[in-house]
Amino acid sequence: MSRVVLKLGGRVATGAAAQALALRAEGHDVVVVHGAGPQISAEMERRGIVPTFVDGRRVTTPEVLEVVRAALAEVNAEVCGAIGPAALSLFGDLAGLRATQVEALGLVGTPVPTAPAAVEAALAAGRIPVVAPLAARERDGQPLNVNADEAAAALALGLRAERILFVSDVPGVLLAGAVASHIGADDADRMLGDGTFEGGIVPKLEAAVLAARGGVSARIGSTEVGA
Repeated sequence: MSRVVLKLGGRVATGAAAQALALRAEGHDVVVVHGAGPQISAEMERRGIVPTFVDGRRVTTPEVLEVVRAALAEVNAEVCGAIGPAALSLFGDLAGLRATQVEALGLVGTPVPTAPAAVEAALAAGRIPVVAPLAARERDGQPLNVNADEAAAALALGLRAERILFVSDVPGVLLAGAVASHIGADDADRMLGDGTFEGGIVPKLEAAVLAARGGVSARIGSTEVGA
């Protein structure tokens, strides 16, 4: 049975949950990783905390990490509710997802390819693990905020998934105002290096390239992304 990792953006998390069930109905093992970017930023604004990003990654202090966990818990519950009884809620840092810390960004990590035992057990039981993107620092288990796209790619590689689908509220990767039908890994690297892309698409495209170079077919698009 092939494995598919479905990364859902915070703005489409519940709306795209039907895609997880559709993939499962086709006979795939499905792992869902979701973000909560809009919810985190909204709560930070409510608390008077100014969000700071570097290349699409959120600078995370202990106070911000508290907000991140709360927002992820909210979105995770919504996604699990939308999927139904098949869903199993997991937080990456508690489930075995590991990361190396990016010191310049605070409590932020780069996840390493991992096949967490909790995720494997969920799949073996016929469930759909719904993973919130926190990870445990390798040296001591300190929870770290990790980009959801990067977490999804790390799980796809560790679990030896066949495909990874990045579903968001944008139709795909835009080049000269049009959605690109295909971008090779080398071309993506070149354009990432020369500043063609900026903002949230950067970690998404970097994660897709990482997955593709590891043998996982990667696709970025809206909720209309096909299986």
